[in-house]
Amino acid sequence: MSTPVPARHDAFQSTGTDIAQPRLLPRLVAEAFGSFFLALAGLGVPLFSIPQSSPLPAALAAGLAVTAAMLAFGHVSGGHFNPAITAGHLVAGRIRGGSAAAYAAAQLAGGLLAALALYGILRTLPGIADSRTAFDTVTAGFGEHSIIQAPLAAALLLEMIGAAIITAVFLATARRDSNGRSAAAVAVGLSFAVLLQLGLSVGNLPFNPARAIASAVFSSGWAVEQLWVFVAAPLVGAVIAGLAFRSFGAGTDASGEAPAATGDEPVAADDEPLEADETAAERVTRDTKTETSEAQEFFDGKRG
Repeated sequence: MSTPVPARHDAFQSTGTDIAQPRLLPRLVAEAFGSFFLALAGLGVPLFSIPQSSPLPAALAAGLAVTAAMLAFGHVSGGHFNPAITAGHLVAGRIRGGSAAAYAAAQLAGGLLAALALYGILRTLPGIADSRTAFDTVTAGFGEHSIIQAPLAAALLLEMIGAAIITAVFLATARRDSNGRSAAAVAVGLSFAVLLQLGLSVGNLPFNPARAIASAVFSSGWAVEQLWVFVAAPLVGAVIAGLAFRSFGAGTDASGEAPAATGDEPVAADDEPLEADETAAERVTRDTKTETSEAQEFFDGKRG
């Protein structure tokens, strides 16, 4: 038997499919805070750790931060924390353009605040004469600023492939089933950790434009000059992944908005599909009328 749809809290809004989701402001706060956490861990761990005595590799720490942030805030905003992932969702039809732009701004703000905090900590350390030079060690770069002297083409290609993989994993695992959120968080976090380990050896590749911008702002001048690579390449890779999912019909929801879970068809309170152009409330009314009719037929002797 269907149950009435509960009243929504003021922090939630309807998307046209009668499924409540947080309003834009709470989602932006979640994206900013999650991005702050990711940048703080992704930049701070390698910045302040001693490789010889570090119990946790920087790439694994960043991957665990992604998993933790998605588990904590994924139900609010969807847990993108990366403009590339948001771009993939936009192309796949899982988020509206205005919301996507706001998400990217919130992610950038969170990353910049984290980098500012780390820069402020560096300024307090007596053993560090130049904070910007210290930031250079965790900033993405190619050519002479790459550990293995990787050329521009290598950095471009790896950033594109890495961002495409992370976006594809996110789009494939973020579903509205009972295990979707945890599955997406673990899958994306592990994928991110593996790719970051690869990217570290090439040139601190972040596969995240917000993190790349945040670190470049507080580094030496060369970082800003090379920044376009680490902004454009991951966005292109994410767009390719989004186009692939859109072409395969991997789930564009009716509202074009899927912050907490991405793109499944709307369901009623008892998990049965809604009919076309029918809200959950209308579904409850229809089911009630059907049950009343069946009961009347039974007492009239028409049903055995």
